[in-house]
Amino acid sequence: MFATPAYAQAAGGGSAIASFVPLILIFAIMYFLLIRPQQKKMKEHQKMVSALRRGDQVVTQGGIVGKVSKVLDGADTTGQIEVEIAEGVKVRVIQATVSQVLNKTEPTK
Repeated sequence: MFATPAYAQAAGGGSAIASFVPLILIFAIMYFLLIRPQQKKMKEHQKMVSALRRGDQVVTQGGIVGKVSKVLDGADTTGQIEVEIAEGVKVRVIQATVSQVLNKTEPTK
């Protein structure tokens, strides 16, 4: 119930830096296990999306499979592609919603 002054000093005499070490370690572990892999995956996706061109067969996040018929580059159509999902049926899709490229076409010489 009663603590002697010497015991009270010994118990609370920890360094302020030592109390932050566990927080720093937790942040470092979170960075290497969660943040860094997510950033790497995002960069790979952006690279894949920017390399899309006519003739590539793609899958959108909604599950639509189609062939890129046109990459639209205009003032109001930036970041859009035209995907042919059936014979004569074309839809406009935001490039960022492409989740996977199934067949990549070879660049023309």
